[in-house]
Amino acid sequence: MSAAAATDPAGRPAMIALEDVHKAFGPKRVLNGLDLTIGRGESVVVIGGSGTGKSVMMKNVLGLLEPDRGRIMVDGRETTHLHGNERVQLMQRFGMLFQGAALFDSLPVWQNVAFGLIQGRHLDRPAAKAIALDKLGAVGLGAEVGELFPSELSGGMQKRVALARAIATEPEIIFFDEPTTGLDPIMGDVINDLIVKCVRELGATALSITHDMASARKIADRIAMIHEGRIIWAGPVDQVDDSGNPFVDQFINGRAEGPIRMQVRSL
Repeated sequence: MSAAAATDPAGRPAMIALEDVHKAFGPKRVLNGLDLTIGRGESVVVIGGSGTGKSVMMKNVLGLLEPDRGRIMVDGRETTHLHGNERVQLMQRFGMLFQGAALFDSLPVWQNVAFGLIQGRHLDRPAAKAIALDKLGAVGLGAEVGELFPSELSGGMQKRVALARAIATEPEIIFFDEPTTGLDPIMGDVINDLIVKCVRELGATALSITHDMASARKIADRIAMIHEGRIIWAGPVDQVDDSGNPFVDQFINGRAEGPIRMQVRSL
């Protein structure tokens, strides 16, 4: 299938498509022919245990890593080997919510949110600050929070700031890396609701990775499961409980017994 002709399972034009992607680090093979298509405006959540390749997959799409084999397309264009200005231009279409928020401790909140606007888009500081405060409002934080430093915020507030930064440039594609890690269940649900709201308002395409099934059920249109570097099941979120796949069933129900074997060393 050509990149231009790629569509998601619902027939929508593909915004992101990974085809037969392989990645190894020395003798350790992490991605083993991974295939995944995400339609324009679709929210796909990739689930799977630690060490199954979720983060490596996302880093390959972002261009932080380069596949050993296979290809990656974004909006119909192959991006697998982009470098220099072409890679920079592509990255400007992306927003990213990092697992640990990854805020700059030395910058006040508004400058954290405006960082991409100032450094990437070269917007003047007053205009960038106005946008930053607007995006903070979109995630339920008042203008006064913009003058605080990250160390003065709770974990939930830091995650909201990170979400505001992810949407500040109004990206076409947003990546969410374990968006609820470290949060209590209530704050996690608040963040999930904000993610759904912000993605819908932007009309963005979203790719998320998580092991939190409550988050996956809330933010996904479609869920895919990765195991040993391949997508072993994908389907609409309302079908995940009846997938018929023993790996998926074990994972979503958190069972120790099943086809997924955890390596545990005896003491």
